[in-house]
Amino acid sequence: MVSRRNFLGRAGAVTAAVSAAAVSKVAMAALPEPVMQHSPDTLPPLVPESGRPYKPVVTLNGWTLPWRMNNGVKEFHLVAEPVVREMAPGFKAHLWGYNGQSPGPTIEVVEGDRVRVFVTNKLPEHTTIHWHGQRLPNGMDGVGGLTQPAIQPGKTFVYEFVARRPGTFMYHPHADEMVQMAMGMMGFWITHPKQKHPLIDEVDRDFVFLLNAYDIDPGAYTPKVMTMLDFNLWSWNSRVFPGIDTLNVRKNDKVRIRIGNLTMTNHPIHLHGHEFAVTGTDGGPTPKGTRWLEVTTDVAVGQMRQIEFRADEEGDWAFHCHKSHHTMNAMGHGVPTMIGVDHREVVSKITQLVPDYMVMGERGMADMAEMPMPLPDNTAPMMSGAGPFGSVEMGGMFTMLKVRKDQKPGDYKDPAGSGTRPGRWPTSGPAHWPSRHASRPRAPVRCPRRTCRRPTSRSKCASRRVAVAATPAIELDIKPDHHP
Repeated sequence: MVSRRNFLGRAGAVTAAVSAAAVSKVAMAALPEPVMQHSPDTLPPLVPESGRPYKPVVTLNGWTLPWRMNNGVKEFHLVAEPVVREMAPGFKAHLWGYNGQSPGPTIEVVEGDRVRVFVTNKLPEHTTIHWHGQRLPNGMDGVGGLTQPAIQPGKTFVYEFVARRPGTFMYHPHADEMVQMAMGMMGFWITHPKQKHPLIDEVDRDFVFLLNAYDIDPGAYTPKVMTMLDFNLWSWNSRVFPGIDTLNVRKNDKVRIRIGNLTMTNHPIHLHGHEFAVTGTDGGPTPKGTRWLEVTTDVAVGQMRQIEFRADEEGDWAFHCHKSHHTMNAMGHGVPTMIGVDHREVVSKITQLVPDYMVMGERGMADMAEMPMPLPDNTAPMMSGAGPFGSVEMGGMFTMLKVRKDQKPGDYKDPAGSGTRPGRWPTSGPAHWPSRHASRPRAPVRCPRRTCRRPTSRSKCASRRVAVAATPAIELDIKPDHHP
């Protein structure tokens, strides 16, 4: 990746005079060099080395776009182009985005900055960029055919305006919007206050991420752009659990999280172990008299919510969308409920035709997270993620807030080990901690086909992948955690 120092060093001479239209060849020679990023990791905050100072944000599984100062104007260069995004380890998607990634890089400016954004189109069709939620001249609003001519393939357009008010905003196309947003074209824009603001507190950690969704068939790479509701991949910054990085903070840090929703449905975002206040929306900071504590906030389509809290409870805390089907990957919505169905007779008949037939779902779907099943290439498992006590059994819009008393200020690396203090384990049942991949012991069962010579505690045949009816699990007396 090109570093910011190299970017500024190579920026070149003063930009030629250009209008807010297609850029001439002379002006193209003076464009700021586009900075590309291909890593899906969360990069450290980009501390400003020019322009007015501010405390930068951290983009979850993303990065901040470098800039150059040109006669007092802050200049950025966005390149709209096809990209390959790793959505989870071993699972990649062919998307459209900006500067090598989807979503595009976060743009950070200061209230009152004059901003010039060069947008080069390397897509196979025309595009624009709409600066969602911003106050700006009508001709800079980015609506193709209404406020500007669309940017044709191979052309560059210049947007220029003053960042008038502090807040959290988004950017996305307003040309063939259904297709281009379904392909992942979006990004965040942060305008920091130019001075101490009565409604904007200082924080120790400031995170941002976008909610987006895709419909990608198992084994495929490209989203279905005509899908309206039946998405199968619900993501944060085009990543699905277990591919979403954790939010790592120091105990007692004041934390701000900014969340933008560019999916086609609302998302109740829920944080465990802490209460937060909504301190900002698309319209700016909320009046302090209207704030209250809660643990879930609903982020509607096209909206932004900014939450703040004191991270005073150490541990690993779940942070997720509370629509349960949004915390699963590549889920088939047409599967019937099989809980309580006795399959024994039908299984014996089916296995005569399909020897490897395996019953699924008669006791629920939790076994799916533990069961090694072959998947098509380039497919995210439905539920996955290893925790200190077994499978987390999650996917999609899920990650963790990790609070550590020894996390150094400014250190965003994932702390090693678990921060969980386990509760008291069962007072009846096995007098030992469970294995990494077992949450409750199951009574031994024998294969009804009598092909196994030894009992097995698993819920499937030991010699063939054929499910069997297991005896009920041992009931355990679980005591709550009474640790101080």
